Amino acid sequence: MRITYLINGLNGGGAAFPMMQVIALMRELGHDVEVLAHMPQDGKAGRRLLDAEIPFQVLGASASDFLRQAKALVRHLRTRRPDLIWTSLTRGTLYGQLIGGAMGIPVVSWQHSDYLKPGNLAALRLTRRLTCRWVADSDSVRTFVRERLGVPASHIETWPPFVCDPASPTASAWQREGGATFRFGTLGRLHHSKQYGVLLRAYARAHQLDPTLAERAELVLGGDGPEQDALVRLAGDLGITHTTRFVGFVDRPADFLASLHGYVQTSLKEGFCIAVHEAMQAALPVVTTRVGQPAFSIRPGRTGWLCDVGDIDALARAMVALAGDPGAAADMGRAARIFVLERYSRANFRSVGERLIQDIERQLGLAVSRPAAPRSPV
Repeated sequence: MRITYLINGLNGGGAAFPMMQVIALMRELGHDVEVLAHMPQDGKAGRRLLDAEIPFQVLGASASDFLRQAKALVRHLRTRRPDLIWTSLTRGTLYGQLIGGAMGIPVVSWQHSDYLKPGNLAALRLTRRLTCRWVADSDSVRTFVRERLGVPASHIETWPPFVCDPASPTASAWQREGGATFRFGTLGRLHHSKQYGVLLRAYARAHQLDPTLAERAELVLGGDGPEQDALVRLAGDLGITHTTRFVGFVDRPADFLASLHGYVQTSLKEGFCIAVHEAMQAALPVVTTRVGQPAFSIRPGRTGWLCDVGDIDALARAMVALAGDPGAAADMGRAARIFVLERYSRANFRSVGERLIQDIERQLGLAVSRPAAPRSPV
């Protein structure tokens, strides 16, 4: 198939980075895949596409270029005439559905979150039948697509966009002796949806619950984004600047996570949440809000702690508990790694993806793809 992968933008994280795994499998199955992005955003995913030699094009300059993006998409689709449009995120999905539908091109839509703004939710409920197959990145998102968008269960497939790497580096257990620092960390765009203001307030509250944290712990935030300046000011207002570090965009997340002793995610909403599962892969105990797939992956007291969204006191108590019992924290981290290695293996990712893509081909009346045969040795 000729597949056009249509996504909102090329941000460094979110839905853009996981698409690399998906496109790699599509290409392995013999499909010709390109990426169209409505906006450049921070462009970090574009560099990965270049490295992987995946062709891509940006349709517009900003979120307000509605007409320009639509015209560019129509021109491109008329020239390429793909067999399938695979959409990701709301803007990509709506444009793909409306323009693809008008041009007679089938659409498959990937939903990455179990939350949509009211306007986006209403729009996708109206257009849901223009998508021939919905793909949810987690069980929680599958439930959302079925219950909130009104899509029949038979039209939804769950395909987690995460492949656990057994060779990835793992965190070392914190040693209380010798004055070592217990390092809490988090990873993601500094955006309102991640609720990093709540994280900073919880960390400050943890200092009140256990004043020794000021001498033996620090919080490291990996990522950049529109809220960085405000968050730096908030850390100063809370009096935690001396134990809080903003390290900017992290190009090697596995190494960053392996340098931590505990991971904290305070999101307002999530879908699968790659960062939490990468932290589990790094053998870290995870403190997270009860949203998206993390609400199912984290087992309280065994692999980490679950807290309600915005519950500063609960987050603070969980952080104090982790830093206060390094042995238990290390045990949780090991259990977390075992869980993701078993659940999100490359074999599982490939099995689900290959079956899904072949089902779509049959649905569209196309020849079913098979992996390319290995070359015989010369």
